[in-house]
Amino acid sequence: MPETPPISLRGVVKKFGGRAVLDGIDFDVNAGETMVIMGGSGSGKSTLLRTIIGSFAPDEGSVSLFGQDVRTLDADGLNEVRKRFGILFQSGALFNSMTIAQNVALPLQEHTDLDANIIDIQVKIKLEMVGLLEAADRYPSEISGGMKKRAGLARALALDPEILFYDEPSAGLDPVTSAQIDQLIVNLSRQLGVTSVVVTHEMDSAFTIADRMCMLDKGRMIIVETRDWFDALRKTPESAALAMPERDRLIRQFLRGDPEGPITARKQTGLYERQLLGVDAAILLPTPSLEPTRR
Repeated sequence: MPETPPISLRGVVKKFGGRAVLDGIDFDVNAGETMVIMGGSGSGKSTLLRTIIGSFAPDEGSVSLFGQDVRTLDADGLNEVRKRFGILFQSGALFNSMTIAQNVALPLQEHTDLDANIIDIQVKIKLEMVGLLEAADRYPSEISGGMKKRAGLARALALDPEILFYDEPSAGLDPVTSAQIDQLIVNLSRQLGVTSVVVTHEMDSAFTIADRMCMLDKGRMIIVETRDWFDALRKTPESAALAMPERDRLIRQFLRGDPEGPITARKQTGLYERQLLGVDAAILLPTPSLEPTRR
């Protein structure tokens, strides 16, 4: 029997104000792999992450973690599932009134019956894993942005999770610190065998850490493929790219950050804004002779 993926989504739809921010999402994340979720601003990345972890309930479809549909779980059942994964938030989300060690100890104090001495040992182990043991007694205001990310990761590791979720782990960091965070993600995946889901729009980071990558566009999952597939597309010369389907040209433009292509063409015509905001062109473009309409 094939192993059940620890994360599985089928037909997931999430709406806000009647507009589908996620529209029929289907994909699996296999045990032990690192899946990178990418896409432009407004594509639905953050909504997808929050739906997977149970912060948002899908309006349609199913989200399964460890073989359990999260929509069928009561509060206690969902809390038990949540103990099996950790989250590194974009800002680190540390408590400023606590030291770094106290921040890391908090999940152990709240969710285990471990003796204080054992918790202290576990905290030191987790801080050592992220290279932050020397900062254990410092407060978040006393450390750099990169150190805050590592402290947040140590806290996410506190309960020895089977899945780690990362929300823009390289955001706001200089290139060297970003590369250090990327290497830490790779090392933790190899050493601990955890399943990782990383939301990012940093392409250097994505190609460093990913086993597979998926891309969202207008709330739809347009492709899930290996890192090598995306890398080959990124390196396709312009002469060959002209003959590609529009989907592949759109992905290639995003990967390369080219100033011209299907993405910018949509913005120039107003189509991108209409699709992003869910309104008709008459609202966005100066057309005094036409009555504004909505879709």
